[in-house]
Amino acid sequence: MALRGGTRFKVTMADVFPNGCHLVPASIVEAQDFDERSGRRSPAKDKVTGQRVFSCRVMDMDPELDGRSREIAVKILADVQPVAPTGAPFEPVEFEGMTVTPYVTDKGRMAFSLRATAITAPKGGKAAPAPAPGKAAA
Repeated sequence: MALRGGTRFKVTMADVFPNGCHLVPASIVEAQDFDERSGRRSPAKDKVTGQRVFSCRVMDMDPELDGRSREIAVKILADVQPVAPTGAPFEPVEFEGMTVTPYVTDKGRMAFSLRATAITAPKGGKAAPAPAPGKAAA
């Protein structure tokens, strides 16, 4: 069986963000599609589910990313716009129903797109602390 472009693979929050992630304030927005013919933008709809698409930015808390960009976009498929769990700046969040779609960019580099079905507060109310650089997690 051949995989087609756009194949989505199920992943867990721990697979993608083992050290957790924090929501960038005011970053949950409705994604927009651009029609090159008309030059108009319209609300994006997911090609598989038909649901509306919202995008948010999170900061990956992986300590191995020191000195590199930590910001990642996650698309959330929902009928209504999701809201931040508490509204606190840079609050820890988790995602449910995550999938990853790998693809190759126009420059020949491997990249991926993350989707989720919901954004929530971390289980237990707060994110697990990241281990100190150079220290193993217990």
